[in-house]
Amino acid sequence: MLTDFGRVFLFFIIGTIFVAGGLLFASIIRPRRWYPDKLSTYECGEEPVGSPWVKYNIRFYVVALIFLIFDVEIVFLFPWAIVFKNLGMFAFIEMIVFLAILLVGYAYVWAKGDLDWDKPEPEIPTIPSNKSTITQNTLEEKVIV
Repeated sequence: MLTDFGRVFLFFIIGTIFVAGGLLFASIIRPRRWYPDKLSTYECGEEPVGSPWVKYNIRFYVVALIFLIFDVEIVFLFPWAIVFKNLGMFAFIEMIVFLAILLVGYAYVWAKGDLDWDKPEPEIPTIPSNKSTITQNTLEEKVIV
């Protein structure tokens, strides 16, 4: 008799065999016709230009993460909407609180400016230079001392 853990272990072993067998079978029957165009870098049908190590602005990642957060949270509305009539007033109030929390987060992100696509102009620090105060003689004196 197998215990529950034994059944899980057996299922894990069978799953591993299926995956390894599928990979082995695919490597045996796949065509092996290598040519230069197949090995070249391909991106959207265009030839790549420049270095692939381009630094992206962090704003793209921030906007993507914000989208994912709000998108995943909105998914919780669908099951609630399907069984809304059966849940009653308590579930309605809970959903209003949930949406209020989402709106507060959205207002925070909007006020912070993370949803703006316009890139602000960078502030480049400047160092004031007085070329008249530094002469060749003062530089020589500093080197000698």
